[in-house]
Amino acid sequence: MNKEKIAIIGLGYVGLPLARLFATKYSVVGFDINEERVSELMSGVDSTLEVENEVLQSVLVEDTSEEIGLYCSTSLEDIKDCNYYIITVPTPVDKNNRPILTPLIKASETVGKVLEEGNVVIYESTVYPGATEEDCIPVLEKVSGLEYNIDFYAGYSPERINPGDKEHTVEKILKVTSGSTPDIGEKVDALYRSVITAGTHLAPTIKVAEAAKVIENSQRDINIAFVNELAKIFNLMNINTHDVLSAAGTKWNFLPFKPGLVGGHCIGVDPYYLAQKAQEFGYNPEIILAGRRMNDSMGDYVASEVIKLMIKKDIRIKNAKILVLGITFKENCPDVRNTKAVDVVSSLKEYGTSVTIYDPWANPDEVMHEYKLESLTQVPEFKYDAIVLTVAHKEFLNVDWCDFLIDNGVIYDVKGVLDSGVDAQL
Repeated sequence: MNKEKIAIIGLGYVGLPLARLFATKYSVVGFDINEERVSELMSGVDSTLEVENEVLQSVLVEDTSEEIGLYCSTSLEDIKDCNYYIITVPTPVDKNNRPILTPLIKASETVGKVLEEGNVVIYESTVYPGATEEDCIPVLEKVSGLEYNIDFYAGYSPERINPGDKEHTVEKILKVTSGSTPDIGEKVDALYRSVITAGTHLAPTIKVAEAAKVIENSQRDINIAFVNELAKIFNLMNINTHDVLSAAGTKWNFLPFKPGLVGGHCIGVDPYYLAQKAQEFGYNPEIILAGRRMNDSMGDYVASEVIKLMIKKDIRIKNAKILVLGITFKENCPDVRNTKAVDVVSSLKEYGTSVTIYDPWANPDEVMHEYKLESLTQVPEFKYDAIVLTVAHKEFLNVDWCDFLIDNGVIYDVKGVLDSGVDAQL
């Protein structure tokens, strides 16, 4: 029997795959405050599509007494006897791009209520260096009445989940681990190593692990910002950016990034966490923030390019009917968090156009709740003045979109994936 009993706090895109994986070897309790989400999971269904229903059902158990398996709950009572608590809640930013630690603090309060001597609390949420020990640990100490590194311990093992990616699943991605003491670091590393087939990397401190995670996405953000700037330059020069990247990519050390809309809960958010911490230390991170400004501007840029093409073809802009293909933040994934396709829609509407959103992956209720936008899961049989592909869902690739277009209409392909009828691409 494994003596370790693990509680996963937060059962979203990160927490559920991790809980499922640990449940193949340990007794795991998945905790979430969303009763509807917990009920759905206990019925064997994952609406995020991160874990196949059959796989989820294979690890579910009826109560917390089972030696191996996953039980999902909203009750504190069910996580009381765990000795590892892994927190996997979102870390978003506000409208001014300032980090919001509220979910992390609330999760820490929850764990603090059941924390006992000898327990280890591991954070997976992406944060700036120092957040675990400076912002979260004091909450655990205050609520539990226990003392850090004497009565309880901590670890940090940043999530590397790529939503919608069925190839690079959690067990196949090398895991960075860390602990609040050398011994705890070894224990945390051993825990993850027991289920992560790709292996682990034990960082020397929690701050090193936090910093490693936040620069992973910042680096990617900056690289995409560079090719987005190239796209703007080459479009002015009437040069196909994708052709340029294809030619440059023949060199062995050229990095194959492509232009596009940079959203989601990681790349479009994490650089702001590092930037704020840098500013607290008196340093203004010019490259990081310049990359963010470039990528945040792409929604407006795409909309303006579409409008220019419509004007060039003498299409009346006021009340023009435009079909936007895709509202999720990436292809073949239902996640709409921080999607930049919304920026394209908002900008097009500012020109006075009438926008229809078609996305077979997005939940219309979630889109309405998050953005007050109507999203359709089936494309209406209609003729549009312009069609804008913002997300490369597989359902979009084998459709002749000219059939949905007026004779002189515009097709703008943000992702560069359509084969015919395209007037321009990013």
